[in-house]
Amino acid sequence: MTQKVSKPDSEWRSELSDLAYRVTRKHATERPFSHDDFPKAPGTYTCVCCGAPLFAQSDKFDSGTGWPSFTRPASPDAVGERSDRSLLMKRTEVHCLACAAHLGHVFPDGPAPTGLRYCINGVALDFTPDSSGDGRDTDAD
Repeated sequence: MTQKVSKPDSEWRSELSDLAYRVTRKHATERPFSHDDFPKAPGTYTCVCCGAPLFAQSDKFDSGTGWPSFTRPASPDAVGERSDRSLLMKRTEVHCLACAAHLGHVFPDGPAPTGLRYCINGVALDFTPDSSGDGRDTDAD
């Protein structure tokens, strides 16, 4: 089960950069192609707000959209989804299950094996290298 993280808005504002705060706490979107420097090494992308593991490097792909894209979350309890009808569109928003940070959206136009494209704001992610595997949560406990 995911450990929940809750903080007052003032604490989030003081801990995050202005852009990370606006994206993760106020549902903004960063400019496309503003995060093209992500590592290629095995590892895990974690939530910039709470450090929860969200996506494995091995599931990252170049979608050409300008935002980091993944075929699936690192584990079934990493992210949640909810309907987003803002901007006169119907989309599915993706958020961190641990702290409710807005991450981006998921679309049904991704590659195999899932056919999904988790289109994530780069400013919502940190990267943790993992030399022991592909970054996927494989703890069997």
